[in-house]
Amino acid sequence: MVSKPLLFFVLLLTMALVVCQTGSLVTAEEEGSETSSSARKPLVKIVKGKKLCNKGWECKGWSAYCCNHTISDFFDTYQFEELFSKRNSPVAHAVGFWDYRSFITAAAEYQPLGFGTTGEKLQGMKEVAAFLGHVGSKTSCGYGVATGGPLAWGLCYNKEMSPDKLYCDDYYKLTYPCTPGVSYHGRGALPVYWNYNYGQTGEALKMDLLSHPEYLENNATLAFQAAIWRWMTPPKKHLPSAHDVFVGKWKPTKNDTASKRTPGFGATINVLYGDQICNSGFDNDEMNNIISHYLYYLDLIGVGREEAGPHEFLSCADQEPFTSSSAPPSSGSSS
Repeated sequence: MVSKPLLFFVLLLTMALVVCQTGSLVTAEEEGSETSSSARKPLVKIVKGKKLCNKGWECKGWSAYCCNHTISDFFDTYQFEELFSKRNSPVAHAVGFWDYRSFITAAAEYQPLGFGTTGEKLQGMKEVAAFLGHVGSKTSCGYGVATGGPLAWGLCYNKEMSPDKLYCDDYYKLTYPCTPGVSYHGRGALPVYWNYNYGQTGEALKMDLLSHPEYLENNATLAFQAAIWRWMTPPKKHLPSAHDVFVGKWKPTKNDTASKRTPGFGATINVLYGDQICNSGFDNDEMNNIISHYLYYLDLIGVGREEAGPHEFLSCADQEPFTSSSAPPSSGSSS
C-alpha cells in the first residue's frame, strides 16, 4: 500500500508538470500569434527620407502606397459576392468565370501604383467601388424587374454576345495590324474594342492580344488586369487617367474649369468614354446607369452613398469631353 505522504507528493508533482506544460503551450500560441501578426506587417525602408513599404504578394516592389491599407484589408470575398450576387445565375452568360481571386490577383499588380491604396482607407474603398461600378454597368444583363434588381447583375457577361462587325480599323494596319479572320469585338471587365485597343492593351500586359483577343474571355485575371490598366492609364498624352481624376491627383487647368471638368466620379466617365456619354444632359441613360452602380456598390461595400458627394461631381452631364470619338482612336476608345 502506498503511503498518504507519497500519494500527496505524486499529486503535487503531476500538477506542477501540467502547469508547466500548459504555460509552455500558451507561450507557444502567443508566439505563433505574434509571428502571424508580424507576417502581415509591411517591410519598411527609408529612401531619401521617404518611407517605402513592401507587403508581399499583394503590394510588392517598395512603394509608398504599400504603406497604406491594401485592398484585401477592406474588400473581401463576401463583399465581392454581394456586389455581383447574380453573376452565376443560370441565365447569366459568364457563369463560373468571374471571382474574387481573379480580381484581387489582378489588382495586386497595380496596388503599388496607387490602385485602391491612395490615401486613407475610405479613399481606397471608394476607388474600388468606383472602378467596379464601371465594370458592373458594362457587364450587366440586369433590367428593371430582374430578380434582385437591375444592379445585382454585374459581371453577367465577359464578351459581346452578337457582334455585328470585326472592329478592324485599317488606319492602324502598320502599328496594330488585324489578324485575318479575328474579331476585335468587346471582351473583358471594361470591354476592349478595336484592333488598336487590343494592341495597346496587349503591349502593356505583355500578351499578344492582337493575335489572340480571346485571351480576355478565357482568363478572368487577365480581363481584370486589362480593365485596371485602362483605369490607371491616361487615354492620351497630357490627359489624366480615371484613377487620377478620382483620387485627386489631377489638377484642372483654366481650360478644364471653363469646360466644367472637375475631379470626381463624373470625370472618370469623361476620361473613359468622352463624347460617347458626356455633355449630353442629365437624362443620359448610360451615364446614369454607371452612377447607379457606383452608389449601389458604395452601400454594399460599407461606405454609404452619402460619401459620393454632390450629384454634380457624380455626373459628366455638362462636362465638355476630354476626348472626341471623331479624333484618331486611342486606348480610351471603347467603340
